[in-house]
Amino acid sequence: MTILTDLGIREIRDGVRAGEFSAREVADAFIVAVSRAKPLNAFLVETPDHAIAAANAADAARAAGEALKPLAGVPIGMKDLFCTKGVTSTAASHILEGFTPPYESTVSQKLWDAGAGMLGKLNMDQFAMGSSNETSAFGNVVSPWRRNDGGNAALAPGGSSGGSSAAVAARIAPGATGTDTGGSIRQPAAFTGISGIKPTYGRCSRWGVIAFASSLDQAGPMARSVRDCAIMLEAMTGFDPKDATSLNLPVPAWEASLNASLAGKRVGVPREYRVDGMPAEIEALWQRGIDWLRDAGAEVVEVSLPHTKYALPAYYIIAPAEASSNLARYDGVRYGLRDLPDGANLQQMYAATRADGFGDEVKRRILIGTYVLSAGFYDAYYTQAQKVRTLIARDFEAAWEKCDLLLTPTAPSAAFALGEKQADPLAMYLNDVFTVPASLAGLPAMSVPGGVDAGGLPLGLQIIGKPLDEQTVLDAALAIEERAGFVARPQAWW
Repeated sequence: MTILTDLGIREIRDGVRAGEFSAREVADAFIVAVSRAKPLNAFLVETPDHAIAAANAADAARAAGEALKPLAGVPIGMKDLFCTKGVTSTAASHILEGFTPPYESTVSQKLWDAGAGMLGKLNMDQFAMGSSNETSAFGNVVSPWRRNDGGNAALAPGGSSGGSSAAVAARIAPGATGTDTGGSIRQPAAFTGISGIKPTYGRCSRWGVIAFASSLDQAGPMARSVRDCAIMLEAMTGFDPKDATSLNLPVPAWEASLNASLAGKRVGVPREYRVDGMPAEIEALWQRGIDWLRDAGAEVVEVSLPHTKYALPAYYIIAPAEASSNLARYDGVRYGLRDLPDGANLQQMYAATRADGFGDEVKRRILIGTYVLSAGFYDAYYTQAQKVRTLIARDFEAAWEKCDLLLTPTAPSAAFALGEKQADPLAMYLNDVFTVPASLAGLPAMSVPGGVDAGGLPLGLQIIGKPLDEQTVLDAALAIEERAGFVARPQAWW
């Protein structure tokens, strides 16, 4: 008997088309799974009616002999950073608690137009600021994984898309949307043993996505396989005149073009990513990944990205600066929280609303961003960081003269315990050390599971590609997926 919640996006899509099961049966199975998985705290809002309506539409179309839409019968989770019409959208922040948008984000509308249904809105780090999903105003997400050492420590699902990664890994959603500013699709994917891709900046519209850092934010899919990510990505991308950064380009047929052969391709291994103190397990996984791509027909070459060591500090100047500007709109006047103490004037209302509405990490980044943008420090910090960003982009351009893609680890460790790094922001920020450079350069990058550590926790490999070359990234990820044979999955404890 097929357990419907064990099926991925492609299997659900093809099974509904073939009449092996109905879309309604799929929706009902996942709705029950979501309800049973409340201890994970992955969903902030459940929307079974949306999933059922989409499923009924798919079944009606099939009964009428009509051609089914690309995602007909597939229910997904929607990260709470995407505005959804008539459904609460909070960015996991108290300051937006209860906000119900009267409009739909472009990405979510594209997915509904493709036939997908929504199981609910997924928990996340507040305003996408975090690497462990511990900054949500509505409680942290708990990873479905546990170490095999006999302990029962609750683990981080990664961040900021921790609700998305936990839901897909726990089999309570076959796929989910994520957003990636400095690694927030790739790092949680690595922590939970799933796949996730950040496309080239501009591939997915940012319209209706609650902003963190506008020059970095990019939506992408998270799913159980490379093929499932390709299917979702095709539905999510495309030109949007409402977004000035949207790329006016046709959407490639990524799924149909998938090819695990890398014959004629050159894979670059950046020497600067071999950081001091890298765990032996990460080093060994990286070498296995190199061997797998070589086995797929690729030539492996060493390359240099000399400004990599400056990427993290540059990112943590640029991103907070943009956040400081973007989050200035939350003032208690137009929407969201309004904290109005008795006798307070306008300035006092602003201060009270923002003090009560934002969490500690958001306040920290606003303060950093305001500082680096202030008179006397703008040139010393923000301007310098933008120059470094340009140098990092040039490093990648030079590397593309020698190779077609890059292979690195996704994260410097497996998932850590909740609370383990929360008191040390610098230690938390180091989780992005391998993912930030591609974000600063606007490049497509993907994480795919490659194995497990000694504790039985997933480890991911990252593929970085040339601008607009998601196809080669997906092909290389497929080559790793086929050779890694990753079948580990969390054992349900919830």
